[in-house]
Amino acid sequence: MRRLLILASTMVFFDVAFYAAIAPLLPHYVSEFGLSEAQAGILQASYAAGTLAVSLPAGILAARIGPRSTVVTGLGLFGVSGLVFGFGNEIMLLDVARFCQGAAGALIWSGAFAWLIAEYPPERRGAVIGTVIGTAVAGALFGPLLGGVAAQIGTEPVFALVTVVAGVMAVLALRTPEIGVSEAQGLRSALMAMSNRPIVLATAFVAVPSLTAGAIEVLVPLRIDHLGGSSTLIAGGFVIGAGIEAVFAPISGRYSDRAGRRAPYVAGIAVSAVAMVGIAAAQSLGVVLGSLFIVALGAGLSFTPAITLLSEAGEAARLHEGFAAGLSNVAWASGQVVGAVLGGGLATVVGFAVPGLVVAALLAATAIYAAASLERGYPQPVSAE
Repeated sequence: MRRLLILASTMVFFDVAFYAAIAPLLPHYVSEFGLSEAQAGILQASYAAGTLAVSLPAGILAARIGPRSTVVTGLGLFGVSGLVFGFGNEIMLLDVARFCQGAAGALIWSGAFAWLIAEYPPERRGAVIGTVIGTAVAGALFGPLLGGVAAQIGTEPVFALVTVVAGVMAVLALRTPEIGVSEAQGLRSALMAMSNRPIVLATAFVAVPSLTAGAIEVLVPLRIDHLGGSSTLIAGGFVIGAGIEAVFAPISGRYSDRAGRRAPYVAGIAVSAVAMVGIAAAQSLGVVLGSLFIVALGAGLSFTPAITLLSEAGEAARLHEGFAAGLSNVAWASGQVVGAVLGGGLATVVGFAVPGLVVAALLAATAIYAAASLERGYPQPVSAE
């Protein structure tokens, strides 16, 4: 099982790294192609849009052909689309390439999480998911460094690495045994399970911090650039923020295995709400960066228990692990798309303050609702005893 955990963590690390590399490149693309804030938000959101479009099909694929084959398919698409993005010189081509990268990411994540959920018992699931999320966030830490390098030497050599990395990961996946995966589930049965209220709410609990991340990834780079900050400062800010999230994700997962998912999730959402107010009101680079770090802390606390809660709700409803992983991707991607488009669109029309306040209000409402609803008997961790 440890070999599988290392493989899954490595795959999501590189997937997120190349996804996050866009942050320090956004001002470059805005300047080169004359993009508005809304168009920059579309470029940022294209990856998540691809993930959203393919998440449920990826879950179906994982349930039908198995997680390993799903992962290998995703790695193949990821290598090709990354190469196109690196050498693309038209904004539409870059949008399409990012969309295909997101689709590949959906296949990789759905396959990897379905594989892990099938292999690990419920009493260890929070820790395992926290480890993978922490590694993914480490990829988010590494990604801006890649983007910063690409801004200096060009995107071609940096994104050409995608093809090499994807090929190596595919070979390793094919050599890893696939054990413990449950039999395929019919689509009708899966859709009935997905309508289960705990699953619907758990999906929403994943989507809300994802929406925050989507908004942050547009608002913060553009705000730093507006205040005179460089692409290096943007990369550095996201690196530190990702480091904070990477540290707290596995801690939150282990804690939630012992004490339940409610406390770390609500705390993380509440902390993020406060930070979004800071971003909305920021008039200096220091305040923007400090608020970014606090949002990262909130994400580190909230993402792991939310995803673990969704897997538990799916298990309670007898939903195949492939579909549960697909739903997690749907929640993440829909939040990312809405957050990026909402953040960029509102910033274009009414400035940077309003989108930050809108997201803060949503986070506050979610924290209040989650504190009440999770207390009323939503799935709690299974005792190891």
